[in-house]
Amino acid sequence: MPESELSRRRRLLVLAICCTSLLIVSLDNTILNVALPSMQKELHASIPGLQWTIDAYTVVLASLLMLGGSTADRVGRRRIFQTGLVLFTAGSALCSLAPGLGWLVAFRMVQAVGGSMLNPVAMSIITNTFTDPRERARAIGLWGGVVGISMAAGPIVGGALVESVGWRSIFWINLPVGLLALVMTARYVPESRAPKARRPDPVGQLLVIALLGSLTYGIIEGAAAGWTSAPILGCFAVALAALCGLLAYERRREEPLVELGFFRSAPFAGATAIAVCAFAALAGFLFLNTLYLQDQRGFSAFRAGLFMLPMAAMCLVCAPISGRLVGARGPRLPLLLGGAAMAASGLLFAALGARSSDALLFTAYVLFGIGFGLVNAPITNTAVSGMPRSRAGVAAAIASTSRQVGSALGVAVIGATVAAGIQSAGWWIIAGCGTATLALGSITTGRWATRTAEHAAARLETARAPRPASFPTSSGRR
Repeated sequence: MPESELSRRRRLLVLAICCTSLLIVSLDNTILNVALPSMQKELHASIPGLQWTIDAYTVVLASLLMLGGSTADRVGRRRIFQTGLVLFTAGSALCSLAPGLGWLVAFRMVQAVGGSMLNPVAMSIITNTFTDPRERARAIGLWGGVVGISMAAGPIVGGALVESVGWRSIFWINLPVGLLALVMTARYVPESRAPKARRPDPVGQLLVIALLGSLTYGIIEGAAAGWTSAPILGCFAVALAALCGLLAYERRREEPLVELGFFRSAPFAGATAIAVCAFAALAGFLFLNTLYLQDQRGFSAFRAGLFMLPMAAMCLVCAPISGRLVGARGPRLPLLLGGAAMAASGLLFAALGARSSDALLFTAYVLFGIGFGLVNAPITNTAVSGMPRSRAGVAAAIASTSRQVGSALGVAVIGATVAAGIQSAGWWIIAGCGTATLALGSITTGRWATRTAEHAAARLETARAPRPASFPTSSGRR
């Protein structure tokens, strides 16, 4: 049955199933942060080792998301979504059995391969299921609210599991949820594909992997190896060469992995940059607070989760509100409010000593939850709503990739400040990310930005649309 013919009940079921995939991926990350100190003790891990348990997942995920989105558009979104559920669930089971840190990092990479087939594909399914702009904005708002649910439930559930059973149990929760989602997908989610299949781009894929992998490795290992050591400088040189090669190569391809034409749209380019900033702030915020609450204040995992509940609760409340604001008034207001709130939260820690007072700490948590809750929905909606529906998978994948790139960089950069003993710098970075979100939200949501989005979409349709048989050809031009 075509998506446009689905009943409202069936569309809501599809949305619920897609949200389930986001829930297990997001819950996995928030639970993992709470378990880091326990992992550190049992596995004798260093700060860089803890960073790799997070970034091994996010780097692989970021590297493969665009491949997952374009492959789903080509061979079938439901098929790829189901494959992702199988791999993610199997990877979770393997993580729970990991005998050491190296194995855990490797199995996290298996999870990431599955995760790369979930969120961008789910967003593409939602975009093609909810064709009315207002209804789609509300659906994306609910989708964003799932992140709030994971942030609220993750620390508490994770803390309870870590204290009662051990850190390995945090991966068990993915098994029943993943299996249920797999059954429901087979029954209720219709198969869909893009009208015109995109060809694979192996060279572009390898360049993306080289760029993200070498950059993240250099940042994480730089403090221990020395920032001017040959291996670290070599990593940064490889990252720069991969970036230059990617831009040059993808510009010449007819069907590139990274659709550079999307970035002619100021709202799309702004949304990807804001996603990097917002998710870098979130990943760094969770990393810093987990270590602070459990290592410096001596809280148990469960108590640390309860302490961060105000942040998660505000994210849960504000995400659907943001979706409604986007549907009614556009993305500008939630982006401005969200950026300002995240910047204020970072400043409370960096300049006003939020850690010295529980009242200030509570205020900082509430502000960050409000800010992140408001920002997530306009990122997604802006990224996909202005693009042709035939490019929904690729557009959603780029937006999701920017999130994971932000998460990887946030943990890598802010973790490096912890390893170097200058934790206060991490809070300034978070404040800077909020300020950048505020500035970008202001610049990329006006009338000029809207015109660039319309022109970019028109150029993409003209460049990629198959030519009808009746099209005049007497001029000899294409």
